[in-house]
Amino acid sequence: MKKHIYIPLLLLAFTMFVKAQDAVSITKTEVLSRVSENNTSIKISEEEFKQAKSDFRQTNAVFLPNITASHTAIATTNPLMAFGSKLNQEILTQNDFNPALLNDPSQIENYATKFEIQQPLINMDGMFQRKAAKSKMEAMALKTERTQDYLVFEVEKAYMQLQLAYKAVDVLDKALEAANANKKLADNSFKQGYLQRSDVLNVEVRVTEVQNQLQSAKSNVQNASNYLSFLMNDETYVVYTPTDELTVSTFEMEDKSISENRSDIKAMELASNAYEAMNKADKMAFLPRLNAFGSYELYDDQIFQADASGYLFGAQLSWDIFQGSKRFGKAQKSKSEFEKSKLEYKQYVSQSNLELNKAKRAFIDAENKLKLTALALEQSEESLRIRTNRFKEGLEKTSDLLMADTQFAQKQLEYYQTIFEYNYAQAYLQFLTKE
Repeated sequence: MKKHIYIPLLLLAFTMFVKAQDAVSITKTEVLSRVSENNTSIKISEEEFKQAKSDFRQTNAVFLPNITASHTAIATTNPLMAFGSKLNQEILTQNDFNPALLNDPSQIENYATKFEIQQPLINMDGMFQRKAAKSKMEAMALKTERTQDYLVFEVEKAYMQLQLAYKAVDVLDKALEAANANKKLADNSFKQGYLQRSDVLNVEVRVTEVQNQLQSAKSNVQNASNYLSFLMNDETYVVYTPTDELTVSTFEMEDKSISENRSDIKAMELASNAYEAMNKADKMAFLPRLNAFGSYELYDDQIFQADASGYLFGAQLSWDIFQGSKRFGKAQKSKSEFEKSKLEYKQYVSQSNLELNKAKRAFIDAENKLKLTALALEQSEESLRIRTNRFKEGLEKTSDLLMADTQFAQKQLEYYQTIFEYNYAQAYLQFLTKE
């Protein structure tokens, strides 16, 4: 007995809690704006683009020089080092050529400041690595764009789910009013001896059933609101109210197709181009490299002094002839990665076309279903009206009235669910065919 008391009390407390939360009206435009500014997925995608951009900037080393500066201090009695240090400091005297001093010099201090520059001239593998990094950067930019497109589609769906949830609450509110009215009629008829106790109990069961459905519908409102909050990265998780109701959107079914310029498909093409460039870079690693170099040096026996100086410049042609077949294996691997990327691109386009064909059929099915559910709704409403009037006159069974009432509520929910499916199919088609 206590369980039967606790359950209604818990439901009442939960309902009061939901009502205590302030419902906030929100437009779809506002949701889109806040998602664009605050959504975490977009921010993650933007950071990935920044990483790819940084990788591309690193390839500027193919053109720009490498400049370093250093200051070295040493103290030595090494014969060679001591003689070279004096020579660099330009302090050699005739006496320093004494064999005894050459073989056993005194300690000498040397302070050297050195500026070095290395300038790449010809680096073919580096050029193709730069090309690969640029393709990757452009692919990440397109990925960010596609992420934004997907979130626009996701907002469309989430906002429609919120509209549908409120429609369900409205339908079940009216169904509960009708069920309570029927219960009142049944109670009066029972008191007058026109109905049996079992008929009254059936009506009461219907009331309880609608109450449970209504509670679930209100929970769906909260779930839809929370998902919108998640998309907007809003941790307050308030209950939102859509400013407009769920209605049928107008849409003309054209001969839509998948465009190769769609951002995600174009991104995969650029990724394949990056693998191709990396394969060419590995092949170009077999060619020699030409680099220029130069240095300017300052020497003294006192720290941070510069009584003597000198410079050096030149060019170096280097060629790694054989690296233990390492480069052969690397080139083979990059070629395989390039071939794999081409297959993945082809598969992705094929899968996108498959999704488009399914989406077109889903739209046609939803369009047909919308016509049928609209007709079924009209028929069930008329049936309920007739049976309600006959029940008031005592000419209709309670079970038939309850069946008609249940059917009408069900057909209303089916109708709004079909509107959702129809609008969703439109939004998905637009998402798939967006260039």
